[in-house]
Amino acid sequence: MIDVTDAAANLPPGAQLLGREWIGFDESGHALIRFQAQPAFTNRHGTIQGGFLAAMLDSATGICALADLSPDLTVVTRSLDTRFLKPAAVGEIQARARVTERTERDMVVQAELIDAEGITVADATARLRILAKK
Repeated sequence: MIDVTDAAANLPPGAQLLGREWIGFDESGHALIRFQAQPAFTNRHGTIQGGFLAAMLDSATGICALADLSPDLTVVTRSLDTRFLKPAAVGEIQARARVTERTERDMVVQAELIDAEGITVADATARLRILAKK
């Protein structure tokens, strides 16, 4: 695993919008990432729109993958299989992610989003392509 300080500090605009913050790894080796779900992310029901949850999962799986790669490599998402499990409220949402498979060219990362009350609101499996950084 590498230091993701640079990737965590130099946030792309989408990650900034989501309020992404790299926390680190828990005792079981899961990457922990915090997001801030804004009132502007809500749907007509007052809960967070699924597209924003999917974006959080995509962001979390990507940064988790980067933590597992050497600094000369990066990843792009090939697919993101997402499940919406419970309504998510405005506020802090934490992601837990881990690499489950890796070859020379591909990686699979699983992630879940957990709300402030400890409820898993969504999860996803990302299939990522490993590329040399340009």
